[in-house]
Amino acid sequence: MRYNIVRKMDISNGPGVRVSVFMQGCEFHCKNCFNPETWDFEGGKDFNKETIDEVLELCNKDHIKGLSILGGEPMHPKNIEATTELAKAFKEKYPNKNIWVWSGFKFDEDLKDKEVMNYIDVLVDGRYSDELHDPTLKWKGSSNQRVIDVQKSLKNNNIIELE
Repeated sequence: MRYNIVRKMDISNGPGVRVSVFMQGCEFHCKNCFNPETWDFEGGKDFNKETIDEVLELCNKDHIKGLSILGGEPMHPKNIEATTELAKAFKEKYPNKNIWVWSGFKFDEDLKDKEVMNYIDVLVDGRYSDELHDPTLKWKGSSNQRVIDVQKSLKNNNIIELE
C-alpha cells in the first residue's frame, strides 16, 4: 500500500481547513484526471503506521476540521485496507471531526458493505467524466458524481446526498 502525498493544510477538498491524503494507484485513468501522477501503484511512498501517526498528529489542531482521502483511488482493492486503517484511527481519535473520501467506485454498487463506510462522513462517488465536467459544481468535477452523506445513507438504506 502506498500514498502519493499528505497535504498539511488543504482548503479545496472538503469544508474548512483539512489534512488531505492522496493514495497512490488507480486503474480508472479518467480522461483529464487532475491527478494522473497518482495512477501508478508502484509510485509514491510506503503507507504504514508512521504515516497514520503523522496524519493524526497533523489533525491535532483546532483549526483542522477534518480529513480528506483522495487519490489515485482510495477504495481500490490494493488501497482499501490502508484507507480503512486511516479512517478508523482518525475517527477513534477525532470523533467530532469529519472524513471526506473521493472514489470512482459507486456507493450503492461497490462500497456500502465495506468496513470503511462505518468511518466516512461524506463520499464523493463515481468516476470523473470529462464530458460532464462542470466547474460550478461543489466538491465534484462532473455532474455524474454524487456527494453522499454516508452515515444517513447507511441508516436509511437509501442514498442521501448533501444539499
